[in-house]
Amino acid sequence: MGKAAIQIDRLSRDEQLELLDQLWETLGRDPEALPLTPAQKQDLDRRLDELESEGPVGMSWDAAVDQIRSPPR
Repeated sequence: MGKAAIQIDRLSRDEQLELLDQLWETLGRDPEALPLTPAQKQDLDRRLDELESEGPVGMSWDAAVDQIRSPPR
């Protein structure tokens, strides 16, 4: 891969952050572009197991909307 067509060090911080955002968005379109390591997959599986063992937590979307829309008591 050759040199970048733009000189990143000449961009403002805002321009650099915008470029970074565009890169992440592009990479995010293809999940295979950023595969999980075995350690990351193991950690995510462990966290999911913990969540499932806790049972339901929080409230449903409909209940949250109803609560927001109801007048204050």
